[in-house]
Amino acid sequence: MHTVLCFSSPRERSDPVTSPVAMLHDVRFSYDDGGTWALDGVDLTIGAGERVSVVGANGSGKSTLGRIIAGLAAPDSGTVTLLEQQVFHDGAADANAYRAARHGIGAVFQNPEDQIVTTVTEDDVAFGPENLGVPREHIGDRIATALHRVGMTGFGTSDPTRMSGGQQQRVAIAGMLAMQPRMLVLDEPTAMLDESGRAEIMHVLDELHRRGVTIVHITHAEDEAALADRIIRMDRGHIVSDGASDAVPLNPPYGGQLPSQRGATTQSSSTLHTVSAPSPIITLSHVSFSYAKNTPILADVSLTINPGETVAIMGHNGCGKSTLTRLLCALETPDRGDITVAGIPVARDTGRRSKPLRRRDRKRLRAGIGYVMQHPERQLFAETVAEDVAYGPRNLGLDGSELDERVSQTLKSLGLSHLAERSPFSLSGGQQRMVAIAGILACRPKILVMDEPTSSLDATATQHIHDLIADLKTQGVTVIIVTHDRSEADLADRVITLGDHSVGANHDREDSDDHRPVESKQPRPSFITALDPRMKMVLFLIMMFTAFAIGTPVQLALAAAMVAVILAASRLGPISVLHSVRVLLALFVIMSALNVFFVRTGTPLVRIGSIPITDDGLWTALVYAGRLALVVVLGAIMLGTTTPVRLTDAFGSLLSPLSRLGVHTSEIALTMSLALRFIPTLTQETQDVIDAQSARGGSIESGTPMQRLRALTAIIVPVFAGALRHADNLGLALDARSYEGGSHRTHYRMMHIGGRDIAFAGMVIVYLAALIALAFIS
Repeated sequence: MHTVLCFSSPRERSDPVTSPVAMLHDVRFSYDDGGTWALDGVDLTIGAGERVSVVGANGSGKSTLGRIIAGLAAPDSGTVTLLEQQVFHDGAADANAYRAARHGIGAVFQNPEDQIVTTVTEDDVAFGPENLGVPREHIGDRIATALHRVGMTGFGTSDPTRMSGGQQQRVAIAGMLAMQPRMLVLDEPTAMLDESGRAEIMHVLDELHRRGVTIVHITHAEDEAALADRIIRMDRGHIVSDGASDAVPLNPPYGGQLPSQRGATTQSSSTLHTVSAPSPIITLSHVSFSYAKNTPILADVSLTINPGETVAIMGHNGCGKSTLTRLLCALETPDRGDITVAGIPVARDTGRRSKPLRRRDRKRLRAGIGYVMQHPERQLFAETVAEDVAYGPRNLGLDGSELDERVSQTLKSLGLSHLAERSPFSLSGGQQRMVAIAGILACRPKILVMDEPTSSLDATATQHIHDLIADLKTQGVTVIIVTHDRSEADLADRVITLGDHSVGANHDREDSDDHRPVESKQPRPSFITALDPRMKMVLFLIMMFTAFAIGTPVQLALAAAMVAVILAASRLGPISVLHSVRVLLALFVIMSALNVFFVRTGTPLVRIGSIPITDDGLWTALVYAGRLALVVVLGAIMLGTTTPVRLTDAFGSLLSPLSRLGVHTSEIALTMSLALRFIPTLTQETQDVIDAQSARGGSIESGTPMQRLRALTAIIVPVFAGALRHADNLGLALDARSYEGGSHRTHYRMMHIGGRDIAFAGMVIVYLAALIALAFIS
């Protein structure tokens, strides 16, 4: 039986709307210096306590309007007044008025990943209240209340950057709720959530509305929009309608009963198989996978999918749906189990670990399977839409008029012909998703895997995708859809429901708590993690600098032993630490090894041509490599046991004496913290671009060494574009969280030096004394 989830009805309003909280008059906004207008002559007034939904097609100006209302962007012309502050008038923005207005406005973005500023949930939720100067003793209550409202109680010490997209969205919303805004602007906040998560967020908005918070909700979901007092419909930068919600025709309620005419069935993921076809096109046998030790994502999953079958994969956020698709596409290798796709052994269980797909088989796999990622903006890397769509077919050997015809037909089938010469990076999120889908379809795969294909798409684009799925079915293409939308799942022959650790559920989830995030039981912090960050930073830097003074075998052995003790006390896995710095270690080893060719003293051991290799040269290379390795590993331990916020506070505290000289120490500290926070994000974006090229048959995965090198250089442009996009979104995130620097900020985390800090300092002093003594002895 399928669960019917009904959102609560809009609040009945008997009270008249009070003074406006947002007034826009003749507002115009352009992204290309007036070539086109994202907003063109918009007039809008929103009263205090209103609940307003903004709907419209992709590219209609909804998100831009939301940014103007949230005070995160200034228009090119017009007048804007927010929370009684005239922030824009006569072509000029009033920075002070914008700052004052933003103190009472919360904003939730489409992509929560860009709104999260640190790696501990509690710290992220606390960031906004800290910027508002909320007393420290009150911040904890705000954090607890906000996390409870979004169903994330128990995740306070978890890393939000490692959560699923839906869980990240909950954290982003909690960060806004902790600021207790008078007006909350949300840009498709439920697009990445499962049905229960959607219901929970809508109930949060209901509660906030009842408490008098003004809600501006940008959405494609008509059932969500219907909960508002009024619905504003956008089209090509204009408001084309503005009226009561009861005048708007609705789509069937989200989460409603699936129509039965297509005969969709639900099966448990641990026993998923069909019996009608003797030769399935996809087989998974006892597959298990985890990203971190003792944290299983998939556990003993077995299933088969037949040729031409359309299968929907559903389940709550974080249950392993996207991971399953990546395993099918050989972008991840399972820990255990066998995977076969179209007769190709994608993974083979060797008894200890699964063996990944051989390189010579990868090109065959790429020719038969297409993969549309969850984040389409990371799947685009060419200068124009047409060139991006042509990338896959060109790798399959098409060229000339045949390639042009393939691109033209694909763009036309999805209604994208008018975007052919546009840069994919200049498109809206929904348009980017459509272009990403076009790039895969142009390869004419026999198996198509789509991860949330209609997320953030308007009704017209969604219908395009649904029609496409139906057409592919008639053509005999095997289609796998990851979706939260039950009406979309109705397009499938079969529905696979994944539960916790991918143990399937075949029950009414409304009667269960399985859909709620499981409370995260965090272990006590390690000895190194619990150190005062100021003490840790100073002592680690001292050890890193003194490593360059090491010159004897005994000193090197002592330093290695010291680092090993610190690594053990940090409780970080040695393998994971080495893996995180493997590129730097390899680079330094190569650089150090060059010393053997330049050191001529000592006893010659062998000659390479006319160059003697001496024992002094080998020892010098070993010392240089050892020194650099110690420095890199110590740095990795410090970063692995200290969150960006703690590093920021420590760095700011250590630099505080410079503030008397006019140095903006808090801004410098925050910049360092955010750089550390977004290094993993950009690393992941780089990997996603590599995966996108791999999934479309690019030489970056299976080409010759020279071809792979050229392909690697080609990712520089999209990664650079991603860095700029993240930087822009980061600026918006800081504005939305009212960050202004200065001494008025409060701090949720307090620093103090205790007994363990003194003990660690003593250990470092003894270590340094031993190094000095060994230097004299030698």
